[in-house]
Amino acid sequence: MEMEIYVLVPIVVFLCGIFLYLGWYLNQKSSQGKIDSAEKQAEKIIADAQKEAENLKREKLIEVKDEWYSRKQKHDRELQRQRNKLHAFEKQLLAREENLDKKLDLITKKEAELQALESKLRKREQLLTERHEEYKKLIEQENQRLEQVSGLSMEEAKKILMDNMVDAAKLEAAQKLKEIRDELKANVKKEARKLIIQSIQRTASDHSVETTVSVLNIQNDEMKGRIIGREGRNIRAFEAATGIDVIVDDTPEAVILSGFDPFRREVARIALETLIADGRIHPARIEEVVQKTREELEEEIFRIGENTMLDIGLHGIHPELIKMIGKMKYRSSYGQNLLQHSIEVSWLCGIMAAELDLDPVLAKRCGLLHDIGKCVDRNTEGPHALIGYDVTKRFRENKVVVNAVGSHHEDIEMLSPYAALVQAADAISGARPGARRESLEGYVKRLEKLEKLAQSFEGVTKTYAIQAGREVRVIVEHDRVDDVMADQLAADIAAKIQQEMEYPGQIKVTVIREKRSIAYAK
Repeated sequence: MEMEIYVLVPIVVFLCGIFLYLGWYLNQKSSQGKIDSAEKQAEKIIADAQKEAENLKREKLIEVKDEWYSRKQKHDRELQRQRNKLHAFEKQLLAREENLDKKLDLITKKEAELQALESKLRKREQLLTERHEEYKKLIEQENQRLEQVSGLSMEEAKKILMDNMVDAAKLEAAQKLKEIRDELKANVKKEARKLIIQSIQRTASDHSVETTVSVLNIQNDEMKGRIIGREGRNIRAFEAATGIDVIVDDTPEAVILSGFDPFRREVARIALETLIADGRIHPARIEEVVQKTREELEEEIFRIGENTMLDIGLHGIHPELIKMIGKMKYRSSYGQNLLQHSIEVSWLCGIMAAELDLDPVLAKRCGLLHDIGKCVDRNTEGPHALIGYDVTKRFRENKVVVNAVGSHHEDIEMLSPYAALVQAADAISGARPGARRESLEGYVKRLEKLEKLAQSFEGVTKTYAIQAGREVRVIVEHDRVDDVMADQLAADIAAKIQQEMEYPGQIKVTVIREKRSIAYAK
């Protein structure tokens, strides 16, 4: 048994070795096949990759060529545009060069004409010099004849003339002394006028005359039919809601709103603009928009009053008075806007109060509120000054302000200098040229008459009325009017103005005699 085991063991070991060798050999063969297959696949992948790289390279080259070609075309177009621009600029330069040549020819021609004119002037000047010498000789001869006829020497004649001139000067001096005495009596009035004039000059306000119509521009004439409505119902509803007449005539792309109340006219204008923009125009919508516009405008009135107070530098005024100040924008007096008038009066009062060492803030408050009575309901009877007096008193304004408001038309007694300032500033603002329609025409006529009167004197070439007619400047011919005659001419013009014209204050007459000598450096 043991022998069999000893025999079988080596056989089993040998067989196991053979099996192991066969397994290893088969495995080696399989691995070698896989390796060869992998190498062939790798070579194929590499070949495919190379082909794809070649294709990609070709595509990129094509794209680069296309990009280069497009950029080249763009560059060529830009280059062509620049060339065209340069050609156009070159044409402009050529045109300018031609214009310059023409101007140069014209200047050359003018220079020749000027040289010829200068030559003529020199000849005339030489002729005048010769004539002047002849005149001097004639005057000397006449003086000698006069000495022989009168039996007086030149010195004796001069003495007699001097004595006569002294007597005339004494008489004129006596008249001048009388004028000075009268002037001293009126010195207070003159100082007041000076103060008022300074205030007017520092408060150079612009004015425009209020009108009774507003023109509303529309996009096209088709909108006019929608504004009128079927059988005129829209326009009747609008006029009933606003109290303003709507005039739709042949005026192209325009509708006219007519009414004497500026506030209602403004409500109508804004409401109609809103309706046109909205496009819905019918009676119910009209009433709604008009009511909304009226409420918004009343709020705007309060803001106007607040802004006016801020501009002037006032504070502490009752809200109801602020609202009335805003209403002034939609009130007018003799064609003058009431808010502009009140603001101007306020500034004038402040300036004059500062000159007189009074409180300028209090003076401006008096000036701003002086016409507040014009903004009260029209059913309230009485002069606007007394109505304003009651209103300011009811809202507990300063006693000085209350008195100034009530007394600026002398309805009650003035109790402070502020009332006199308000009265003066109110008259200044109303009488300023252009403030009201009636005074503008008279103002222009007075200036025209002043210039024509000064122009009527011999030797006068031009006249200019300046400083609102307080001065007239007269330009005279230097060869016809000498310095002595210029003084006499100024006195003569002033005397004629006094005789033939009516004017406030005084008018200054300035005679200007000027000689201009011109020469050209070539």
